Amino acid sequence: RASLFTGIYPHTSLNLFWDKWYDNPVLKNSKTLMEFFRENGYHVAGTGKNEHHHRRSDWSVYGNNTDYGPYWYDGNKRTANPWVRKPFNSIGCIDGSFGPLRMDHEDQPEGSGWKLHWGKEKILDFSNANKRDLTPDEINAQWAVDQLEKFSANTKEPFFLSIGFVRPHTPLHAPQEYFDRFPLESLKMPPMVNDDASDTALYSISSPDDKGYKYFRMLAESYGSETKGIKAFLQAYLACVAAVDDSIKQVLEALEKSPLRDNTVVIITSDHGWDMGQKDYIFKNTLWEASARIPMLIRMPGITQAGGIAEQPVSLIDLYPTLVDLCELKGDTRKNMDGAKLDGFSLRPFLENPKFGEWKGPDGALTMRFAGGETKKELHRQHWSYRTKDFRYIRYNNGMEELYDHRNDPYEFNNLATKPKFRKLKNQLLQRIEDQIKVASIDSVKPIVAP
Repeated sequence: RASLFTGIYPHTSLNLFWDKWYDNPVLKNSKTLMEFFRENGYHVAGTGKNEHHHRRSDWSVYGNNTDYGPYWYDGNKRTANPWVRKPFNSIGCIDGSFGPLRMDHEDQPEGSGWKLHWGKEKILDFSNANKRDLTPDEINAQWAVDQLEKFSANTKEPFFLSIGFVRPHTPLHAPQEYFDRFPLESLKMPPMVNDDASDTALYSISSPDDKGYKYFRMLAESYGSETKGIKAFLQAYLACVAAVDDSIKQVLEALEKSPLRDNTVVIITSDHGWDMGQKDYIFKNTLWEASARIPMLIRMPGITQAGGIAEQPVSLIDLYPTLVDLCELKGDTRKNMDGAKLDGFSLRPFLENPKFGEWKGPDGALTMRFAGGETKKELHRQHWSYRTKDFRYIRYNNGMEELYDHRNDPYEFNNLATKPKFRKLKNQLLQRIEDQIKVASIDSVKPIVAP
């Protein structure tokens, strides 16, 4: 998120993980996207989950802080939804909780119920589908609609509006109506093959307590089998996707009915994907396609045509320079010479010509998995993935590799890294990673022993 809103890669700023980005020597001397829009005369509004380490001063107005709720409250503390089975529910009120927002739990203690995190906490009412309390995403959608009405009344002042919807982040809670759209008996399992984890290398740099492996095992134990556990979780995930789709729809419909529709750029994207049991993993934070790939849709009136698809892998890092280009923003995105120039490239060529746009950026998208511990500022000790149109190459910090041919293997079932015929390609892709992060050789350090 720091990279998205500053346009600067983690390997440029060395802000690789959870440090406060506005204390970073490079990022604090660079203008956020919001600051740069304000500098160019825009009214900058936001709500929900945008940055980590939120800084309200960057915004002209901000609605609501991040809220992962509603959470189940047992009368004393937040816990997992009582319907979640053991031992999965022991994970806790965020990652260990999923299910519909209903009020008919058996033996419900007095004072228990669904609560939000922000403001004055209160028990929410989800007992009537036609007249119920709103979720945080629904509250933020309505706030955004209200802002659009204000912008419509003052069309002389341009605006920037960023809405950070939370779902489908865990806990996977949504009103019952969304669960009803996905009956368990109708669900199909994600594409999988037997023993798919056997030729992967993530295990070599992970411990048995790696969340993804651990959650996969606990879900299977809780529901009696891997299939039953994944389907129970998948139903909740799909319900949450449908719920956030409706919130997005509410905002877009308000825009379409306003005088702003023909000169407003719309971008819909996400921070990461999710592994839904593939390779024995249920979580985010892998370098595989399911986790590293994100949705990205852009509409620019007068430029984009509905249905256009660009197959060139790009990155969230490219959104800042794209908006600078499309909105013709002027000035230096650095506050001073201690800041950094934007790392990404404008996506305009693909908006104008999705198939044959003259792209000035790299031929692949770079993803990093943080290695933790004392490796915080040592780029050669991180784990890296490079995704071109045809291949995904993964390099772990112990030297182990994965290579997938997306022309023939879109679900990454077959790791080709050990095959001699791909040695030259692997070296080329590794070189592109090293060139981009400006490290002479990832192999320049002694391989790290797996925990």
